[in-house]
Amino acid sequence: MSCKTLGGSPPPSVRVSSGFTITAGMKEMFGMSLIARPWQKVCLFVMLVYGISAPFEYLAIQSGSMGGGGGLYALGGMWSPAVAAMIMKLLFRKETAPFGWRWGAWRYQIWSVLVPFLYTLLAYGLVWSLGLGDLLPEKIIPRATRFLQGAIVPGLLLALGEEIGWQGYMVPEVAAHYGFTAAGLTRGIVWSVWHYPMIIAGIYGNETPVWYNLVCFTLLLTSTSIIYAWLRLKSGSLWTGAIMHASHNGLIQVLFTPITLATGVTAYFIDEFGAATALAGSVAAYLFWRKRADLPTMGAGAVGKLAVRGR
Repeated sequence: MSCKTLGGSPPPSVRVSSGFTITAGMKEMFGMSLIARPWQKVCLFVMLVYGISAPFEYLAIQSGSMGGGGGLYALGGMWSPAVAAMIMKLLFRKETAPFGWRWGAWRYQIWSVLVPFLYTLLAYGLVWSLGLGDLLPEKIIPRATRFLQGAIVPGLLLALGEEIGWQGYMVPEVAAHYGFTAAGLTRGIVWSVWHYPMIIAGIYGNETPVWYNLVCFTLLLTSTSIIYAWLRLKSGSLWTGAIMHASHNGLIQVLFTPITLATGVTAYFIDEFGAATALAGSVAAYLFWRKRADLPTMGAGAVGKLAVRGR
């Protein structure tokens, strides 16, 4: 935006707490107007996430492991959505709903643990009952103990970096202008594609073909993102996303997969890259989607409503 547009006055600016000033000219560097269209802001956020995380993904791929660099590559990648969300908040302070730092009602936090437990139990229960994999009963208690003692808190610290971006910024932003379903699907697609380089490179996935990994993984993340979005909009809290994310990862990686003995085709049905998990997640997502009428009304003024709920 030029000075002429503003009647010859200097470009407006936004001063942030650190003393750094963001001017209208700086916003135009991103091809954005002062009042950007919602889809433009979402696209900018996605570009920031992918761009900030790219070096960490590259380093992880070069190391040949998600745990490369002592886990710092994964940590940097998982906190990239949070950094991108903070940048968006600085650029569009007045037009962005609060991230949702308040805890919210306890029942939603409990559901954030219970729901992934139920759909992973359904998935693995089908695998065991249909003979697609064998349950190892002797490992249940040790693995359950490990999950309860060592998976939730570390997982929460990692997941929080992603969820500040997905649940804190993107879901409310999309929902305010395009509705709940669009918010869930957008989150799921962006989240899935973000993982693709690592899946294609072979450092994240299982022994099934890459195309199969991509299909099942995308279906699981896109479907369960409907649940994430529902919990965020209903509770007003991004913590539902962080807790559900950490629970989902821990239940699959620390509990259910280790107590399952592979019998030949098992990999095609379990983990985040298997058909049973994707199917179970889709069923759970459909049940939440049917309850979309229980959510706050989106549309004109929705950012303001989300601001009140997200304080």
